[in-house]
Amino acid sequence: MGKIFVYIGYFLLFINCLICLKSFSKNGKAFRIFTYYSFTMLVIQLSAFYLSKQNTHNLFLSHFYFIIQFVLLSLFYLNILIDKFQKRVILINLFLCSVSLIIHYALDWSRFSRFNTFEIFITSLPLIVYATFHLYNLLNQKKEYYYTTIGILIYLFGSTVVFLTANLLMTFHSDWSFKLIFSLNIYLYVVYQLLITYDLRDNLLSKKVSSWTIQN
Repeated sequence: MGKIFVYIGYFLLFINCLICLKSFSKNGKAFRIFTYYSFTMLVIQLSAFYLSKQNTHNLFLSHFYFIIQFVLLSLFYLNILIDKFQKRVILINLFLCSVSLIIHYALDWSRFSRFNTFEIFITSLPLIVYATFHLYNLLNQKKEYYYTTIGILIYLFGSTVVFLTANLLMTFHSDWSFKLIFSLNIYLYVVYQLLITYDLRDNLLSKKVSSWTIQN
């Protein structure tokens, strides 16, 4: 059953990439950044899937996944948030987190070949904060990227707990628990992609007039 949801997640991500690509030239900078994010995630996940089928080590790809996700979604929210303080928070976090990760790996390059909970935490928590900023702002604004942001909150919060718990279970060699929490992560990812699909359909395919199509 878990494998079926993995394929569903890949399929939904692929569909979302196609929708983004179709509307790429008609939308603003924030949308284009989100398109880059979606395609990058698709490439990384398909690469990881291929390597796993070849029984080849693919854990190193997780570092590209988390770091690139952090950078692109930070830039995405930098372009849709209006409040100057919130934008400043993003810029400061981008700098501090980037420097922290560079130092973290420079001190021990072997960390790049291992599961890294520090990296997961430092790249996921800021995105949860940015998504919360955006939801708060939407109380007085049109609901652009509303469902996408809900999806980001659900997935990042859930997956962060999942990965941190997985690292703990590794020390106890609890295989069944390990598989259970990773299955939960797969289900969360499917929900995340479904919410993105709904947002794209609601805002693009229905051709609603929205401020997210006029950002530069």
